[in-house]
Amino acid sequence: MENLSVKLRISLRNCLWMHIACLCLWPTLLSAEASDLVQNLANCKNGYESCDRSRLTPAQSVEVALADQRRNLSDCRDGFECCDRSKLSKREATALAIADHQRNVSDCEGGVGPCDQSELTSAEARDVASAVHRRNVADCQDAIGSCDYSALAPNELRQVKILRQLLNVSNCRNAVGQCDHSKLTQSEANEVKIAEHRRNAERCKNGWDECDHSKLSPLELRQSTVAEHERNISSCRDGQETCDYSNLTSPETKILADAERKRNYAACTTGHGYCDPSRPGSSESPPTLDERKPPPR
Repeated sequence: MENLSVKLRISLRNCLWMHIACLCLWPTLLSAEASDLVQNLANCKNGYESCDRSRLTPAQSVEVALADQRRNLSDCRDGFECCDRSKLSKREATALAIADHQRNVSDCEGGVGPCDQSELTSAEARDVASAVHRRNVADCQDAIGSCDYSALAPNELRQVKILRQLLNVSNCRNAVGQCDHSKLTQSEANEVKIAEHRRNAERCKNGWDECDHSKLSPLELRQSTVAEHERNISSCRDGQETCDYSNLTSPETKILADAERKRNYAACTTGHGYCDPSRPGSSESPPTLDERKPPPR
């Protein structure tokens, strides 16, 4: 009997602890369930496949139905294939028809997107034809897009030829875009040649690529040489790797050496900058390592 009593007490104690554990875990389980229901509602309102409509409350089902209606209307307005016009109300269908018509007119006038000429009114067709003609004239003038010369009026064709010639001269002169030298007059060709010569001289003077020294005049060659020498001095003064010390004159070498000696001396005496104690000039009053350390606070 005593063993049976002990077993009963142990069984009751275990059962009590199980109830306590369930009560402790109950808020967590409720929170997880609530979070899962909220996520499911969001999935349904967004039209995701993971939506489980059987878990929705009546009020949530109404919310989801309204979200479906709005999404379907948006799909129809954007021209998506998933649009179901049968689910549109009469007012929504009318608004959609108006939007479709306006989009078709805009596509026809702008020459972008699908254009259905049969859906245009007579007035809209005339406006579209005018827009297409203006766009063709602009394409012919700017030498872009598809230009149909046969659609141009005689005065438009003359104007286009003049503008195309000016554009070709500008492209040749500035070395941009398409340049056809064969279409240049003799005076235009001379003008382009002068511009090319100036551009080459500028590249040589600035040390840029594609410089052809053989095309420089004696004066331009001297100016280019002086500019190149000055750039080399600046590179040596700044310690750049492009410095060519062999191109420096003796006075320039001495000036740079003096400047470097002063810089090194200043670095060694002030503790700011790179100091090389072994260099000339730093031995006049070179600070020790302890002297260059900041004072203790």
